[in-house]
Amino acid sequence: MKSKIYTLTGDKGTTSLVGGKRVSKDDLRVEAYGTIDEVNSWVGLIAHNSKLDYPGMHAMLRKIQNKLFNIGSYLATDPADPKHGAIKWITEADIKELEAKIDEMDDELPPLKGFILPGGSRLSSLCGIARTVTRRAERRIVALSKRDKVSSSVLKYVNRLSDFFFVFARFNNIHNQFEENYWQKNCE
Repeated sequence: MKSKIYTLTGDKGTTSLVGGKRVSKDDLRVEAYGTIDEVNSWVGLIAHNSKLDYPGMHAMLRKIQNKLFNIGSYLATDPADPKHGAIKWITEADIKELEAKIDEMDDELPPLKGFILPGGSRLSSLCGIARTVTRRAERRIVALSKRDKVSSSVLKYVNRLSDFFFVFARFNNIHNQFEENYWQKNCE
């Protein structure tokens, strides 16, 4: 028998963490994993609606989505649950893989001459949104880390992911011959 999608248990503004503990829907932990979920939705849009002619990029984006689910699951787990620290949600190898992809794309880019305005191609614009939402997720995770212990690997991965989106945006603009527009602080 198919289960119903609605449970009625959140009608009073609370939700369950993995492990069963009930918390307010505006709890720092819920904010953190909810923002990670938002990033994951942007990655899905990037993967689906974009011309990705870069070898292995679809696979990389799917892997990022799976890693974001790992992070969301980690953040949604009650820290008192014995399973919380036992599972390797994000490893150093995951971080290194993201760094390698960033370096690979960056090797094909001209040096930065200043701050680049978000935009250009549709894909680059989507990456710009994903980057800023990832930064917001990072801020939520940092806020949570002041209250509860958070794995340093999770923080590192999310930090690198925003760098990935920045480089991927530049990479697509350059490869699709969109001009990079630099911030003009004295514009009129």
